[in-house]
Amino acid sequence: MRVIFMGTPDFSVPALRAVAARHQVVAVYSQPPRAAGRGQKPRPSPVHRTAEELGLPVRTPERLKSPQEQADFAALAADVAVVVAYGLILPPPVLAAPRLGCLNIHASLLPRWRGAAPIHRAIMAGDAETGVAIMQMEAGLDTGPVLAEAHTAIGPEDTTADLHDRLAEMGGALIARTLDRLPLPARPQPAEGVTYAQKIDKAEARIDWSQPAAAVDRRIRGLSPFPGAWCVVGDERVKLLRSRLAAGSGVPGQVLSGFTIACGEGAVEVLEAQREGKRPMPAAEILRGMSLPERLD
Repeated sequence: MRVIFMGTPDFSVPALRAVAARHQVVAVYSQPPRAAGRGQKPRPSPVHRTAEELGLPVRTPERLKSPQEQADFAALAADVAVVVAYGLILPPPVLAAPRLGCLNIHASLLPRWRGAAPIHRAIMAGDAETGVAIMQMEAGLDTGPVLAEAHTAIGPEDTTADLHDRLAEMGGALIARTLDRLPLPARPQPAEGVTYAQKIDKAEARIDWSQPAAAVDRRIRGLSPFPGAWCVVGDERVKLLRSRLAAGSGVPGQVLSGFTIACGEGAVEVLEAQREGKRPMPAAEILRGMSLPERLD
């Protein structure tokens, strides 16, 4: 089929590779290059770079609202558009242009966790499983009917980074199977069970040791690697990147042993952390270079 691919970050790359291996990608749409690095030079997105590697034409409009942009999109005469974390709202003329519409790969089992941060929120909420859904896009926020889905368990030590990579690969495999079987019947999303994955606010990142250990552990893993949950050690902010539940109890914030910290209920063992200006390191390596006080704030 003739496919338009629309995506921007690393999460979208496995899907682009999967689609390009089986279908004719007539254009790749991605966010424009953004200033990055020490020199603040414009840097193409991961999808942009991958498309160029594959020899695919790339378009990077700032928005899709102009009649000319919409006409250019329609002129591609695509059978379908595949949209994966693109980052721009698709106006109705764009949604309607491909013969089979626009399909979105969403990183949750809809209708749970519609919105911006479904992977973070699934871990932070303590969900036992999540997955990817292929949704027929419509004007509402992640409200369209679902064509296919794949499930995965959320492990007790999974971080957002772990789940991100797993779901990205699952999404690529699932969209490839879905395109091969189009047209497919679509299942309307039920009205029950709708939740919204609000964008992560950096104010959520400071650890409150008075919370139960299960909540602290989920926050550490759910915010890893970005923005990174943190606590203060002495006068230094330290990011906590991996953790697990641990035996023990004490006053919230009390250091029980190593990097095991008492919470409001139970305790959490920090497995990986990052000091200011340093790389992420295993907790044992961190502790060779810094001493923890008797109690953390």
